[in-house]
Amino acid sequence: MSDDERVGIVLVSHSAQVAASVAELAKALSGGAGAVAVAPAGGTASGDFGTSSELVAAAAASVDRGAGVAVLTDLGSAVLTVKALLAEGDELPDNTRLVDAPFVEGAVAAVVTASTGADLAAVEAAAAEAYSYRKV
Repeated sequence: MSDDERVGIVLVSHSAQVAASVAELAKALSGGAGAVAVAPAGGTASGDFGTSSELVAAAAASVDRGAGVAVLTDLGSAVLTVKALLAEGDELPDNTRLVDAPFVEGAVAAVVTASTGADLAAVEAAAAEAYSYRKV
């Protein structure tokens, strides 16, 4: 698989800074994962806190390499925004999936797994498995 055919990752947060920081952290902890397209979609188009369907759709389009797009979200309305876009059916690339995973740990697992060339199902499974990461 070429680098151009890897699963893309979108990180949706109510905060542009949080989305960008989690994207940076996930790439760094995965050894740079330069081959994985990761796009933050945080806040609103005007820079306020919230979520923007336009920013999410643009981020998904920017990471779509044909192998699917995994979308991870932080909180309630971010989930609702992505669900609404998926329901519309034409706003997000084909084979885009909302991944039920913790935001930070799931993002790291998704990027690491995508960097290996894994398919969308494997990326989703790795991110979801992050729910079981124990800290104590």
